[in-house]
This record gives sequence, C-alpha cells and structure tokens, in this order.
Amino acid sequence: MEHRNLYTGFLILFMLAGAAAAAGSTQSYLGNTVKLSGYSYSSSTVYLFLTGPNLPANGVALDNIYRGADQGGFTEVSVDDHDHWEYDWGTTGGLDAGTYTVWVVNTPTDRSHLSQAEYSTISVTLGNPSISIATPSVPGSFDLRSVPANASVVINGDYKGSTPLTVPGLSPGPYTITFSRFDYEKFSTQATIEAGAITEVTATLQPKTGTLVINTTPAGAQILLDGTSVGTAPVTRPNLAAGNHTINATLDGYIPVEVQARVIADQSVTSTIELKKPSVLPGMSAPVPIPVTIAACAGAILIFAFCRPRSGQ
Repeated sequence: MEHRNLYTGFLILFMLAGAAAAAGSTQSYLGNTVKLSGYSYSSSTVYLFLTGPNLPANGVALDNIYRGADQGGFTEVSVDDHDHWEYDWGTTGGLDAGTYTVWVVNTPTDRSHLSQAEYSTISVTLGNPSISIATPSVPGSFDLRSVPANASVVINGDYKGSTPLTVPGLSPGPYTITFSRFDYEKFSTQATIEAGAITEVTATLQPKTGTLVINTTPAGAQILLDGTSVGTAPVTRPNLAAGNHTINATLDGYIPVEVQARVIADQSVTSTIELKKPSVLPGMSAPVPIPVTIAACAGAILIFAFCRPRSGQ
C-alpha cells in the first residue's frame, strides 16, 4: 500500500481537546471527545474513517462504527476557506479500550483502495476511565515495649526514646524500628501503621555473651556462679551474658570469698581469687577470727585486773 507524501497535498494536525498533543498520536479515555484538525490543500472535503480493535479491516465511520468504509461509511468534514478542517470525535458507541487509527483521505476511499489517494493517519489510544477518590490520611501510633525494658528506639533513622514507649501521629505505611540496649544485641523489625490504629511491637533482646575464666589461689575451691555450682577452680564458663556476675569461692581451711566479675561481650575475662586462712591465737587449737581474738584478750586483761589479790594483806 502506497503512503503518499502529504506535504504536497494536505497536512494533517490534531490535538486533544483541553490539552496539547504531539502530531500523529494521542491518548484519551473512552467517552471523552477527541478534537481532530488539520489542513487540506487538494480538496474541499476530507473523509475520515476508523480502524482498530474489533472493527472491520477496511474501516468504519467515526460517527457510526456500524457503517463500513468499503460501503460508503465515511465521516465527511468540510475544509474552510483557509484550507483548515476540524472534527470533534465523541468516543462513545461500542468502542473497546485500545489503540485506533483515524484515516484522513482526500477522496471517499476505504483502506483497501488507498493507492490512488492522498491520506494521513492519526493514532489514538483510548483507555477505560478511572475514578480516583482522595481520602484524608488518618494517623496511627506505635506502642513499643522490650524485654528487658529501657531499650533505645529508632524509627526510620530517628531516635524516639526508651521503652516502654508510645509514638503517636504517624502516617499510615511501613516503618523500620530498631531496639538497642547496652550489652544486648540490636533488634530491627518492620511494622506497618494502619490508619487510626495502634500497632503494638514487643522486642525480646538477646544478651551479648563472653567467656569467664575463674581461678583460685590455691586451686581446688568450690565455685558458685550467680548462686549455681559450676565446679572446682579453675573453671571456664563460655557464653555468659555480658555484665556483672557474682562468684562465691569456698575451700576447707580458708575464709569464703565473694567477688563480682564483669563479663565483656565477645571477650574472655579472667577472675583470680586469692583465698586466705583465718588467724589463730597461741595455745588455741581452733582458728579464731581476728576480731574475736581481740575481744577475748581484752576480756582476759580486765578479769585479771579485778581479781588480783593485793600484797601485804
């Protein structure tokens, strides 16, 4: 099929009513009116027909898709004294969504007989109309808690406070929440705010861990760690929660000792406990603690002072 150069015949331009459009193609919605216009220098009338989805191959009239162009079904548009024509195409009456071709010809010729005619085309894409209803956004809020409490909270990169925590006035949508606490692993999660609702999030934080090595001098003492027996020194306890721990060491013949040891995350810490024997008074078979010994001696001295007989009596 020959497509003649229309610059020597007539020039076709068009626009979509109410908006500028590039020559040769446009987009609109079914039911809208598409404004077609152009110039013809070789005839006083232009003949329009349409091809596209579910239409006959040879075309139909724009104003009546049931009139075939091969049977004289054209939309005839007059050209004015300035060689200009225009036509308002109402896109109703059984058209489907899709891309259509408007044929503009200088003679009443259908698509199958265009070889001897001057013509141009306009591509029009018609979509189904849609309705968009804008609704006001109702804010929601977070109710945030953690185990243990007093964890710092960061939402989308902004610090908000410490748990337990309520964060109001948030726009609906997804958020990233990060909980952090000293000596505990960070915990991050995604949570979504629903319009007008309270979203509850509880984070269980896992403690960071380290290793504690317990030695005693002398060795062999029984060790309680946080009230639980862990064996005889030297003792190594891995995977302990970072933080302070209480150690009790007992060994026959030595004074029991209680100390605090701090476990550091991802490190090994050694606690060495020096055990001491209690003091013993001369002539006594059993060891007596020093404070008791001092008190006993003071008592003996006083008794002697009051009971000694005077000389010469």
